[in-house]
Amino acid sequence: MKKLAVVAFGGNALLRGNEVGTIEQQEKNTYDACKSLLGLINSDYNIIITHGNGPQVGNILLKNEAGFNEFKLPKMPLDVCVADSQGQIGYMIERSMRNVLKEEGIDKNVVVIVSQVFVDKNDPAFENPTKPIGPFYLKEEADLITKSSKWVFKKDSKNRGWRRVVASPIPLGIMNTPVIKKLAEEGNIVIAVGGGGIPIYLHKNGYHEAIEAVIDKDLASAFLAKEIDADNFYIVTDVPKVCINFNTPSEQKLDRISVAEVKKLLHEGQFPYGSMGPKVKAAILFAESSGKEAVITNQEELELDNCGTRIYKSN
Repeated sequence: MKKLAVVAFGGNALLRGNEVGTIEQQEKNTYDACKSLLGLINSDYNIIITHGNGPQVGNILLKNEAGFNEFKLPKMPLDVCVADSQGQIGYMIERSMRNVLKEEGIDKNVVVIVSQVFVDKNDPAFENPTKPIGPFYLKEEADLITKSSKWVFKKDSKNRGWRRVVASPIPLGIMNTPVIKKLAEEGNIVIAVGGGGIPIYLHKNGYHEAIEAVIDKDLASAFLAKEIDADNFYIVTDVPKVCINFNTPSEQKLDRISVAEVKKLLHEGQFPYGSMGPKVKAAILFAESSGKEAVITNQEELELDNCGTRIYKSN
């Protein structure tokens, strides 16, 4: 029986920080990301792709504001913008993946599922927005925007500027999980839980309420990997391995590390929230709940044996 892998691409894997986001740039990045999955596909893995949407949903919100200010077009709420980004990015990944498969002579279907994810509307995250979305601003620009809107900005941990932050509640369940698993086990490449999923609150009477937030993609992906009993969970980012003392003379790459050890480093502040922190937390969630390894690496090394930083649950 084939193994099942969940591969989480960051939004920045599809739109790089130094790019303006033209369709040509995003399509090239998406194609390269899909190409990096060939090693897993050729190793007989069934694959579920998840993806971030931070840069893209931020741009959609900017269009929202511009359309309202210039043409008085109705603003769409954040949950609708997340759904918009899921469709946009899912389409690009599906088309690129089909082209990659065609070039390699591989016969597989590729399916996109626009995913809703259950959250608690009383999650403390709504009192403390932390999820960065959209472009970087100078402090003066951020201050000016704050005066004319309800947006909240925080300084980037890598000193790249100021960025809008929104609430990021914890995922409690993913809609259609059995369908996602079944489609993948039948050999289809499934794209799901885009941007962490569209936040939904389920009332006791069964009513589904839309919630304005952006769920962390890595945490939602880890939750999905746990729920479907995935054999492997890969978090694809822009560095080959997790580092401690990052960007200092004493920087050290981590190869294989236990959950207990990485939790200690996390507590010491080695992995900032706006950078590696959410990825490490997601890897801990999967490794701790499944007893299997979670891998954090970049797409260039994804095909290599023993790539990246591997986080495991110690006995």
